[in-house]
Amino acid sequence: MTSFEEAETEETVTCLHLTFYHPGQDEKMMFRCLNFCKREQVRADEAAKFGRDSSVCRYNLVDTRVSRIQFSLQFYRKLHTSEYAFEIKNLSKKTKLTVNQTELGHLNKIELPWKCIISFGDYQILAEIQEGESVDYFETYLHLAEAPILQERCLPCLPSLQPVPENGISPSLFLSQGKSPTEIDENE
Repeated sequence: MTSFEEAETEETVTCLHLTFYHPGQDEKMMFRCLNFCKREQVRADEAAKFGRDSSVCRYNLVDTRVSRIQFSLQFYRKLHTSEYAFEIKNLSKKTKLTVNQTELGHLNKIELPWKCIISFGDYQILAEIQEGESVDYFETYLHLAEAPILQERCLPCLPSLQPVPENGISPSLFLSQGKSPTEIDENE
């Protein structure tokens, strides 16, 4: 046997891609403490906290309008399955957190959709989960957006802005299910 054959099976790692935007990011530099375009490992049993307090938060936002601990992301395995997910919890007493259209008050938490927009104040964060198999840790990969995420990503998705095709089925139905419409020949 070769060393290649005896090597441990390589497992894929769940990666949480987070793209940050704030309208004043160029002047205020609130993201200067974040490591962009570099994967970081986070132990599966740790909550990834975001906020102003660098002694508590792994991801530090340099802005007095951000709570000491704004929110946390916890990696977990769903009950009776082999699927992994993240839950997001609002830890701010003063600011509501919105995940897509769901508003979370203080200590409210929900499962993070595989692709969503997290917002609070003027902050917009596009979160995208890349699935993996590792149970010991997950990775984060931070990006910086040049333009507002809500305008770029959501406005074209609104049903009122999309034409309804002849078959009467709205494309927003497919978008909400994570599928795109497919074109078929009318003779089929």
